[in-house]
Amino acid sequence: MSMIETKGVTYYYSKSHPVLDGIDLRLDRGMMYVIFGPSGCGKTTLLSLLGGLDVPKAGHILFDGRDVQEIGLERLRREKVAFVFQNYNLIDYMTPVENVLLTAKEAPMPVLGKLGLQEEEAKRNVLKLSGGEQQRVAIARALASQNPVILADEPTGNLDEETAGEITAVLKDAAKSYNRCVVIVSHSREVANEADVVFELKGGKIREQSNA
Repeated sequence: MSMIETKGVTYYYSKSHPVLDGIDLRLDRGMMYVIFGPSGCGKTTLLSLLGGLDVPKAGHILFDGRDVQEIGLERLRREKVAFVFQNYNLIDYMTPVENVLLTAKEAPMPVLGKLGLQEEEAKRNVLKLSGGEQQRVAIARALASQNPVILADEPTGNLDEETAGEITAVLKDAAKSYNRCVVIVSHSREVANEADVVFELKGGKIREQSNA
């Protein structure tokens, strides 16, 4: 059984122009997936549905075989999924340690340290950190929540190429070392090339791409 499964998921603002049209996916722990496609193709909409921020117009989303609406969307967001956003979404008057403590089920410093932040950096205001460092804090917050699924919405979009590569590697390590299911939406081919599995979203339909 896959950790997350979507069955015929459809979403639209107008019935005649579905954003998502019968999406079927199977997603597992220990894997990094990239949902690839141009801006406006529905990637963020799909991520929002997977994370319980919205509900499909038709079809079902299952988590460990249970419909997410049976689990409860609030519980899903609290216990099952963690989000990483392009703009970091950190509390800007707090330190990295304080930001991670907001969702942590474990001590924040070991996780921050594993992601490359020294104790001195972890006690600074987050606005004094670089973009790459802030994104590492956001990923640390997701990991320390111990939620099994990490959903990342264009997490490298605000970063230079070198830092983007580092953040992509951190997310891949989150899948492998922490046994999380990591789902990234991106229009970056460089990010897609690092995925275990790439899905291309186009015209409301999704298909698996070869990453050979």
